[in-house]
Amino acid sequence: MAGLFITGTDTGVGKTVVTCALARGLRAAQIDVGVMKPVETGVPASGPVDARALVQAAAVDDDLDLVCPIQFAMPAAPEAAAAVEASGREWAPLDRITRAFATLSERHAFTLVEGAGGILVPFDEKTTMAEVAKALGLPVLVVARGSLGTINHTLLTLEACEARGLFVLGVVLSHSTGALSEADRHNLDVLKRALGTRLLGEVPPSDHPEAVSPTDAGLDAVLCLAR
Repeated sequence: MAGLFITGTDTGVGKTVVTCALARGLRAAQIDVGVMKPVETGVPASGPVDARALVQAAAVDDDLDLVCPIQFAMPAAPEAAAAVEASGREWAPLDRITRAFATLSERHAFTLVEGAGGILVPFDEKTTMAEVAKALGLPVLVVARGSLGTINHTLLTLEACEARGLFVLGVVLSHSTGALSEADRHNLDVLKRALGTRLLGEVPPSDHPEAVSPTDAGLDAVLCLAR
């Protein structure tokens, strides 16, 4: 089963923007791409916002409950949201996600899977997003924010992936917080040097996420994987 797991160094770093851009780029390259958001929290009554954005970007007609099999209204880590909303029931057996992913993989040549928050965000009491990625057998793309703190967050995320036997395709920098200060720019230069060839792309600030360039989101490296 071919695909890629997109994680972040933090919440709100631009994972959905990057995943949507990659979906559009893969489509343009004539690759049949599926999308998945295994668990989404902060879901309003109208439905999962991130999952809907992924479906629109990939132009798929897969059922939303298949794309996003686990949903919670509380905007918190899945384990925390479940503690409030699932009332102690067994809410998140991992096989719900692996079954949904297997179905999507049968329908599509390549599947982009966007995790919730960072790689060590707890899915349940025993499982983090790292274990979810490992259970799906997918390499990882790390989306990192550009502002202060990103050196530590990014390098720690890479170490955490390596310690858990996850293959990291690379890192995409995302300016989801807007334009950087001069200090932030110099700080980011240090991270770029540390990453070297692991830096796959850099998404500039944008008021129109749907217009983000797939190339800026690391499409070239993902195409090599998808083909």
